[in-house]
Amino acid sequence: MREFLDKLQELIKKEEKFCVATVVRTIGSTSAKAGSKMIIGKKGEVLYGWIGGGCAESSVIDEALKAMKDGETRFLNLSMEDEITGTGMPCGGKMDVYIEPYLPNPKLLILGHGRIAETLCKLGKLMGFDVIVNDSLADESKFLDAKEVIKDDLNYDKIKVDEDTYVVILTMHKNDDKILKKVLGKGAKYIALVASKNRTKIIFKYLLEDGISEEMLREVNAPAGLDLEAKTPEEIALSIMAEIIMKRRGGTGRPLMEIKKVNLKEEEKEVNLKEKVEVVGLRC
Repeated sequence: MREFLDKLQELIKKEEKFCVATVVRTIGSTSAKAGSKMIIGKKGEVLYGWIGGGCAESSVIDEALKAMKDGETRFLNLSMEDEITGTGMPCGGKMDVYIEPYLPNPKLLILGHGRIAETLCKLGKLMGFDVIVNDSLADESKFLDAKEVIKDDLNYDKIKVDEDTYVVILTMHKNDDKILKKVLGKGAKYIALVASKNRTKIIFKYLLEDGISEEMLREVNAPAGLDLEAKTPEEIALSIMAEIIMKRRGGTGRPLMEIKKVNLKEEEKEVNLKEKVEVVGLRC
């Protein structure tokens, strides 16, 4: 158990994605026993433990990769009736496995300063983001919720973008084009440019002339935010954060009353918990 906990701490410190698979119940003849654990890394590699090997392990790894992608836990019922003898688990047994993904906080990269940026920083922390502010004029006393404030990066060489990064550019149009060149095509989850429609056209035209493709420019959400008729800096920040949450969770941005209309004549449906248990075929 100590080795298991040490490995968890190591992965958490590195801010890496991983899954923990735990055998919660076995029926019949199985190699793994209840309580057996396995840690699966972001590429599907086994970092610790064992839950039976063979087809059972392959099936759990497949589901772990899906869990790391969508952030959802899984409860698997693995039946070994079709298991080939000699692959690590005898025929006839059944095993329930709980898979729990551990994901580092997504990053909110704010490039700029001012009241919109300050409010975004506060909202980002509340929403569970690790906020990084990169701007030479940023007042650290106004970004107390930021995990990091970078002020010595005039060429934006310290910008790090990955699939869990949300980028908001609000430099008051001083370095918009320079920053976009740094973040486009890097796989960011979301890129927003705080600019008017006309200003956006000017920036896009310049970038096209500079060799940036139209396909890459489609990554940019500009003007940024959802249509809330926002007027104040705080309202604008809220509209941008709403768009970020929509992107992160796969929402539509539509009013819930349109999507989940209340029908007083509709009978309530009972929730069958058994439907939430996924029976997975073994992958050999």
